[in-house]
Amino acid sequence: MSCLKLGDELQRLREVKKMSREELAQLMNVSRQAVYKWENNKGYPDIQNLLKLSEIYETTIDDLIKSDSTFQGNLNTNEDEKKDEDEILHSGFYIGIGIIFLGIFLGLILGNLIISTALNIVGTLIICFYKDILKLFRDIKKDFNEQ
Repeated sequence: MSCLKLGDELQRLREVKKMSREELAQLMNVSRQAVYKWENNKGYPDIQNLLKLSEIYETTIDDLIKSDSTFQGNLNTNEDEKKDEDEILHSGFYIGIGIIFLGIFLGLILGNLIISTALNIVGTLIICFYKDILKLFRDIKKDFNEQ
């Protein structure tokens, strides 16, 4: 399995077991089209299906995916995204709260409702869209560095 993609390995293992796509799909409780997509590198099985496949093919998940760097990259990206989503109070939350309090404080000190309202809106937007703002700045920086 030197330079194979995951799909190529899945197809090879299915053929070694002398199974049709239909038979595998029934065993896996998925559609035949799902098996087709996996074997033609048009999609990847999720972790539960990888576990089932490794049992059916009597191999390890590591053996299935270790040569497919694209799949490994997708796994790492998905795990990073999940970790970010699990983090409820990210730094953007604290920055946004700080800006909101600054707006309230300046509004009270200066008696200017416009400044207070503007900073409250900015703080709320930062809380809600912090990750998107960071991604935007990273993309801009990446584009700038490529030019």
